[in-house]
Amino acid sequence: MPVSDFSTRPAASADGRTIPNLLSIAGTDPTGGAGIQADLKSFAAHRAYGMCVVTALVAQNTEGVRDIHLPPVEFLRAQLDAVSDDVAIDGVKVGMLGTAEIISTVAAWWDELTQDSGAGAPVLVVDPVMVATSGDRLLHAEAESALNGFLHRADLITPNVPELALLAGAEPAATTEELLAQAEQVADTHHVLVLAKGGHLEDATVTDTLVHPTDDAGHRPSYQQFESPRVETSSTHGTGCSVSAALAALRARGLSWPESVAQVKDWMTSSLQAAEALDVGRGHGPIQHFADLWTS
Repeated sequence: MPVSDFSTRPAASADGRTIPNLLSIAGTDPTGGAGIQADLKSFAAHRAYGMCVVTALVAQNTEGVRDIHLPPVEFLRAQLDAVSDDVAIDGVKVGMLGTAEIISTVAAWWDELTQDSGAGAPVLVVDPVMVATSGDRLLHAEAESALNGFLHRADLITPNVPELALLAGAEPAATTEELLAQAEQVADTHHVLVLAKGGHLEDATVTDTLVHPTDDAGHRPSYQQFESPRVETSSTHGTGCSVSAALAALRARGLSWPESVAQVKDWMTSSLQAAEALDVGRGHGPIQHFADLWTS
């Protein structure tokens, strides 16, 4: 694991760079609310330079997905190499991967990129895109297995309630207690930090929890919980993408994971509260990534 202590990290780069370079590896959203488009906005909102590599071309809008085109994995690898051969990467957010072949391609690239890099490896945040808003599973069994084999590389994973359930082999949690039990299981299985997000639960307060894996002595650090008021809005398209990208950016800037989550929680609350000011589509609209900047 690139950052094994789950807590502190140096500033953006050892060579004096103060604006980190962040790479999104994910699918597209032509209406701009999710996928790489949301990731790039999230990077920018958190003072990071954003780059992207496309895993899937998705014909979608605020009302749903119409079609998906998967470029050849040889082209995916060419994109990845083109970026990493030229640019020093400080953080990576991985979103929609889609197939076992895509996952293995990204894994091989990552392993080569980080070989012998130790604590100097980029931050890696994985948003395990496995379940659609409708509840439909997005990955075939072979791809789910490949994703499970990929997760140990991550510093942090950010599943929603149904995705966490799939990773834990359980039914979706109905309570915070069930959510945390599943997060512990996943954290220990993959030795990865898990952000257990409570957005799909029905509590008036949304509680997100950082769940650490147990150490070699069987000790698990205490939960770190973060609360925010639930914002009643239909403009929730791309929230998962945006949160994971923002966390990768802040961590690459040198903030601890707790500091990053606290800041992102505040930002997301503002982004949801301001989302109704946007007029994008007839379905679930996007959040307002720049709510704190567009104040006039």
